[in-house]
Amino acid sequence: MKTILTGIRANSVLTLGNYLGALLPIVRLSNKYSREGDNINIFVPDLHSIISEVEGDLAENTIRTLKYYLAAGLIINENVHIYRQSRVPAHAELCWILNCTATMGEMSRMTQYKEKSEGKASCNVGIFDYPALMAADILLYSANYVPLGEDQFQHIELTRNLAERFNHKYGEIFVIPEDTKAQVEFMGVSKPIRVRDLVNPEKKMSKSNLAENSKIMLDDTPEKAAKKIMSATTDSLGAVDFDFETRPGISNLLYIEALVNDTPLETVVEKWRGESKYGELKKQVAASVSGLLSDFQARLERISDAEVLDLLEKGEKYANEVANKKLHEAQKALHLR
Repeated sequence: MKTILTGIRANSVLTLGNYLGALLPIVRLSNKYSREGDNINIFVPDLHSIISEVEGDLAENTIRTLKYYLAAGLIINENVHIYRQSRVPAHAELCWILNCTATMGEMSRMTQYKEKSEGKASCNVGIFDYPALMAADILLYSANYVPLGEDQFQHIELTRNLAERFNHKYGEIFVIPEDTKAQVEFMGVSKPIRVRDLVNPEKKMSKSNLAENSKIMLDDTPEKAAKKIMSATTDSLGAVDFDFETRPGISNLLYIEALVNDTPLETVVEKWRGESKYGELKKQVAASVSGLLSDFQARLERISDAEVLDLLEKGEKYANEVANKKLHEAQKALHLR
């Protein structure tokens, strides 16, 4: 039996890119493997959330994010556990133990830390330290697979290193998660899904981008989303073709059309290749995105806070039992217990 663990921060409303690139693939993996008897842990990393600005109320954002999973089709059975990171104190406790296992050098080499601290006179310690908390998130549950983006692969390798170092010194306490190559194979994608910015398609669609037309939010009305698609950046070459290197704008529209309709990209590209009227492609993509949002938002509306809170109560009971047992093993190894 495998354990699969994943989470999405609840700092703000998610974008269409978050939905297509992270949330929907997680839901599909969960539904597949939970039916086969594997453990699926889906948590909201709210302790991670506070290392940066949170839009709105974090507790409300957390409930909304979990509703997103359910609206995206997540099937809850006895093998699927949802919980809030902050409601399982073992995460923070094991983080401290792992801090005392990690070195300043390897933490300072983390790309995310370099990017988030670049050009700043100082930054909060959480930005430097959160890979240790991420390692605790994984090791407490003996997770084998952690579906995530390629920008987090470095943190998987750090987690493996910390677990191996601890085990070498204190005994076989932690299960070592699979390496990044195996993680990619498990996720079943040759390349990470990365929807591009609608205004500057050389960049990834980001909820932190202040340009309103650059992103489609999951709470945009279908009409608003359609207008954003119609104003998306393309090019002046006059014939549709797919090449993210030289034609990122038109390629992004083809990519979105394929993802929204769960159609092979090659099929979509072949259908539209050579089309000289970009407006026709934009109308089709706008209709597809509008339809997705309309259906998604209707499902979301039917999910109550009480339903999510009931699932959290059950999931957090499970998470605390599993995490406390593993934490106790680590504490005993260190003669803290």
